[in-house]
Amino acid sequence: MEMNGIYLVIVSALVLAIAYRLYGAFIAAKVLTVNQYRVTPAVRINDGVDYVPTNKWVTFGQHFAAIAGAGPLVGPVIAAQFGYLPGVLWILIGCVLAGAVHDFVLLFASVRYNGKSIADIAKGEISSVAGFMTMLATLFLLIITMAGMAAVVANSLENSPWGFFTVSMTIPIAIFIGCYLRWIRPGQIKEATIIGVAMILAAVIFGPNVAASSLAPYFNYNREQIEIMLAVYSFFAAALPVWLLLAPRGYLSTYMKVGTIGALALGIICVMPVIHMPAFSAYVWGGGPVLNGSAIPFVFITIACGALSGFHATVSTGTTPKMITNEKEMLPIGYGAMLTEGFIAMMALIAATSLNPNDYFAINSTAETFKALGLQVHELPQLSAMVGEDLMHRPGGAVSLAVGMAHIFSQIPMMAHLMGYWYHFCIMFEALFILTLIDAGTRVSRYMVQELLGMAIPKMRDTHWTPGVYLSSFLVCITWGYLVLQGNIGTIWPLFGVSNQLLATMGLAIGTTVIIRLGRKRYAWVTAIPCFFIAVITVMADYLNVFDNYIPQGKWTLVVVSIVMFLLVAGVMVESVRSWIRCSKMEQDYRTETEIEAQTLAELEKEGKAEEVLEEVNWAKNHA
Repeated sequence: MEMNGIYLVIVSALVLAIAYRLYGAFIAAKVLTVNQYRVTPAVRINDGVDYVPTNKWVTFGQHFAAIAGAGPLVGPVIAAQFGYLPGVLWILIGCVLAGAVHDFVLLFASVRYNGKSIADIAKGEISSVAGFMTMLATLFLLIITMAGMAAVVANSLENSPWGFFTVSMTIPIAIFIGCYLRWIRPGQIKEATIIGVAMILAAVIFGPNVAASSLAPYFNYNREQIEIMLAVYSFFAAALPVWLLLAPRGYLSTYMKVGTIGALALGIICVMPVIHMPAFSAYVWGGGPVLNGSAIPFVFITIACGALSGFHATVSTGTTPKMITNEKEMLPIGYGAMLTEGFIAMMALIAATSLNPNDYFAINSTAETFKALGLQVHELPQLSAMVGEDLMHRPGGAVSLAVGMAHIFSQIPMMAHLMGYWYHFCIMFEALFILTLIDAGTRVSRYMVQELLGMAIPKMRDTHWTPGVYLSSFLVCITWGYLVLQGNIGTIWPLFGVSNQLLATMGLAIGTTVIIRLGRKRYAWVTAIPCFFIAVITVMADYLNVFDNYIPQGKWTLVVVSIVMFLLVAGVMVESVRSWIRCSKMEQDYRTETEIEAQTLAELEKEGKAEEVLEEVNWAKNHA
């Protein structure tokens, strides 16, 4: 029986919606007990720079854009070599029971810790040693992540004037929208969004005109040049105020992302594409041309974002908690945004597996590897002609995803002649994900470097000190820029996957400590079970990466990084277990969200502060 993509769309939407309504609500009410009458750090501190009470949907957009980088797009595409079923199962189960839980719990913890980082939370909840090791592990991951993302973008934009022009134009557009909302039309979010989206679409439409003009050489670069440009761009993204580039790019890209994925879902419903990749491919036990290892454990580290991602901890404990106006917003933003990302991952998987398997492997493998497979391409030459670019042997997942999406859209009546536009729109769509991630990741890394340098130079801890901002931003960008220039997608992505899931293990361990310290140890299983599961899986993948991949290739830098990451996470896990034992003796508190809110309101009335807090709550609701 053939699997049709529409079945996966329907099943995914139902599973994720039910999970939000039941499991997410359970965690909010029973496990964390969010309290709408507690004043959030954004409202209490509100410095107009980092702590800014922000419209709920703008916050959702920025958070979603920051967590949903290339991972939910590229990971499922790469993992498709195992067949479609391993990816489907891990996305749905992992997203509901692990990924969304991880993001929600850490966002809650950060809000309760005045918007502090995951390292500060680990220091406060576990120990100073755990805090320091968490900071180093997070910084390692961020640098590896940005290198991996840059490699994906560079592979997709290499020697593509149309694509490069379209993606590069999103930067001045985002800056313009930031200025528009700051000085020209403050608060007019809908208006600014319409203008911004229209300008981005115009960049796609005029792309072929630029590519065919005398301006084309100014937008035609090789992979190394693009990687250097991305590192330079990230320096300015980290140093500029959050309102000028990070926030407007975040919510603009969110509308583009959600809109595109919604259109893809509708396209799948209309076209009803057949999933050509089998449920389990011949490479499910290893030896594949895209990934050398077997589905267990590599599907769990290849599909990170979209199922479970440690990188999300840097966002949930980074910019987002400083924008939350009311604790009630944490459920849709923390848990809901991750479910949305899971749906995106599923759409990406469907688009990739709807391609003929031979064409899929032709795109995602080198010329030598594909020749060794003895396969013949199916539709790829015709697709290349329709797109206007050579699609053969462009690994990394981004190109095959764009081809798959464009192929689906082109099958809609009267859309076949727009294949080139669809392809480059999808490339732009993917690049927006990645650039937003690089924006947020570089900024968070800058904060961490400032904190580390502040141990020797106290002034560096001042996040508003211009020389410190520039120096730390430069150090971050030069480090990940050097790393991406030394490797490729085949070496960096497995390292990113392992490091990502090791950090997720750490985040879930810290989340377990938070739950126990709240006096709710009987609910500790919510984070503890996924913590131990992903720990075992990731250690297995790390071992195989080191001994079957990096050492045979002489990638000693990657060997050292892998070992250091493992040791850091192992140290945090030991410290976490010790804290669980200590905290398990604390008095337990199993009051529900409703009971705690009633008590908080009564205490505020007794102190004569109830009216003031209620005004703040109403203000937050009115500005959501």
